[in-house]
Amino acid sequence: MRLTRRGLLVGAGVGGALLIAFPLIPRRHAVPLVAGKGEHVVDAFLKLGKVRGPGGKSDCILTVAVPFCEMGQGITTLVAQIVAQEAGADWRKVAVEAAPISPAYADPVLSAKWAPLWMPAFASLGDDPAGILPRLHAERGPMMITADGTALAAFETPLREAGAALRALMAQAAADKWGVGWEECETRNSVVIHGNKRLSFAELLDSAVAYDPPDPPVLRAEPPRQRPGQFPEGFPASHPRLDLPAKVDGSFNFAGDIRLPGMVFAAIAHGPQGSSLLSSYDKQAAATVRGLVGVVRAKRWLAAAATNWFAADKAVRAMEPRFKADGPIADSEKVLLALDKALTRGEATRISAEGDPDALLQKPALSARYDVEPAFHAPLETASATARMRQGKLELWIATQAPERARRAAARAANLPRHDVIVYPLHAGGSFDARLDVRIAAEVAAIATTLGKPVQLTCSRWQESLAGIPRTPLSAQLDGALSPDKSRVLGWRAKLAVPATVRESGARLLDGWGVGNALDLQDRADPMACEGAMPRYRIPEKAVDHVPLALGLPTARFRGQAHGYTAFFTESFVDEMAHLAGREPLSFRVGMLDGEPRLVACLTGVARLAQWGGGIEASGQGIACHRMDLATADDTVRSGHIAVVATARQEAGVVRVERLSAFVDIGRIVNMDIARQQIEGGLMFGLAHAVGGSSGYAKGRPLAGRLSQLGLPLLADCPKVDIAFADSNEQPFDPGELGMVAVAPAVANALFSATGARFRRLPLISEGL
Repeated sequence: MRLTRRGLLVGAGVGGALLIAFPLIPRRHAVPLVAGKGEHVVDAFLKLGKVRGPGGKSDCILTVAVPFCEMGQGITTLVAQIVAQEAGADWRKVAVEAAPISPAYADPVLSAKWAPLWMPAFASLGDDPAGILPRLHAERGPMMITADGTALAAFETPLREAGAALRALMAQAAADKWGVGWEECETRNSVVIHGNKRLSFAELLDSAVAYDPPDPPVLRAEPPRQRPGQFPEGFPASHPRLDLPAKVDGSFNFAGDIRLPGMVFAAIAHGPQGSSLLSSYDKQAAATVRGLVGVVRAKRWLAAAATNWFAADKAVRAMEPRFKADGPIADSEKVLLALDKALTRGEATRISAEGDPDALLQKPALSARYDVEPAFHAPLETASATARMRQGKLELWIATQAPERARRAAARAANLPRHDVIVYPLHAGGSFDARLDVRIAAEVAAIATTLGKPVQLTCSRWQESLAGIPRTPLSAQLDGALSPDKSRVLGWRAKLAVPATVRESGARLLDGWGVGNALDLQDRADPMACEGAMPRYRIPEKAVDHVPLALGLPTARFRGQAHGYTAFFTESFVDEMAHLAGREPLSFRVGMLDGEPRLVACLTGVARLAQWGGGIEASGQGIACHRMDLATADDTVRSGHIAVVATARQEAGVVRVERLSAFVDIGRIVNMDIARQQIEGGLMFGLAHAVGGSSGYAKGRPLAGRLSQLGLPLLADCPKVDIAFADSNEQPFDPGELGMVAVAPAVANALFSATGARFRRLPLISEGL
């Protein structure tokens, strides 16, 4: 995706600005960015323009295209920082914009990771991110999906190349003016420097675009890096978040803030969770609602549009829509019975194994069952999208983690070809993977085309809970065998009764399957649904078995993915084995982690940070650790490691978590401020789902449909948080998922220390204290 002029198209953009095409091996694609007046497109990720600053002085503004959904994780800042640091640009003169849908932003790393979903029979042929198959698959989509923390692995090098191309252009233009070699020039704060000579990017821009950057690009010797010791907590950020000022003053636009001329507002009613059809409604009842514009019905939902959202919602409720089942409908009692039957009598498939623990575990030293309830994503901003038909094209403003999939859904609903749907990706007010669900794109497109007006559809909190697809429930049976001296575990077996939740959600997202049709995949083996269940501990005989089952409850991706529950029961069971052996929990873990120096360092680091007291009875301390991996090119693996100590106390029949301490190794850190925010946010998210966040279902209706009913911790309930990072030279690992996975087991182990009772169900307080 580097700039090169020779043999490529050079044409006029909007306002006569220069557009420069670029090659993408193995194929070439159209230039995805559009230059405005006075702008120049340098690369798929970068364009330049001049603005008049104070006193009439010109400044050169870098605009970086961000091909990810900003959900509060700071990815827009991270992407812009990588380009700016490589280019030597002034951070105050950097802007961002959402990247358009283009194969130029296809993610081969995610494509390879998800190979079992798009090529299940031959997944091993597509699981190498450097291979041709995952790249072709990613480009054909194009696969522009914000998920699984692949951004740095897939795009750090192309982003650095974009910055390097700009640096070379500016240096060449300046070098020719000075009669020196461009390699001798340096760039800093948007200025090219050679000895005492200085020229700004703004002064060089018009001449710089006539040059060719070197191929391959000349990158800086060191990639972007911030050492933890240089940026302690509270230290001013070197690259403050670009979205922060607008979020502070309220001017930041989310999906629900879009306003168009003549726009109307829509509210919607969905059927019970599962597979249901709209059977009847009283359209006349809506006619009395002032401001009503129209009513739109579909096979599985009913919507009303009005001059304001409250009138639309009132009209929907007045019509009292009724639904009937045409397939499974979610019911917690049936789910619990299905899980129990699968775990006790179901046929298991061995997903992975090292040795064969079955003989050792005919009479295990310890057996324990763990259960996980379905959990809601519950982002602060409910789903919202705006659609407008104009000149035969459908425009769609939407906060989505999968813009191309949203475009396809809208095109099908509006009966349009894909290229006639224009998507404007917006920032999301939280997601936790909820915005991988693109059904709202189809719904708003259908409403807009039916009414012939611009429409903004926003889900109420109740509808978000009713129609939103939760994280899967599951049950797991763990068996362990100890060595004769009880110093280590010799045998380990994890048996998971869980639907093929990753295959199910993949069919909806990648293949456009409906909710009801995707339920048919639940009873198939799914190794990705068991990811993280194989312990990192050096146990001679260990295995993971999967019992897939049909629940009748649709399930979805969720922050932390399978690691969010596999870490819970793995680290809880290790703690139980340590207690059975009469061993101190930290040393018991470390003794079995030979070959995992980074994880050991996290455990010892968090022990120092939290002043670990050994987890003895009534100390109120619990410890847990976990590792997550991401395969990248050339058979390399990026890993994130975390260890957490939770401190809890019992007071008047209530257990409170007083402190969470975490030691984290995510390799080389690009932005310390964002890394700290991500881990801290992950810790709070993990705590929220350790103590709440779940709901049962009765006849397809959630029993906890409001935020106030989910048992989420209030600000007053939030513990003190301490975070430390390893100063590592390893390749960077995205911290977004990692922060939440070890919290629940650490809290569960702390509750055991504080109360003497084991908590084996998530949420932990669902069994009472």
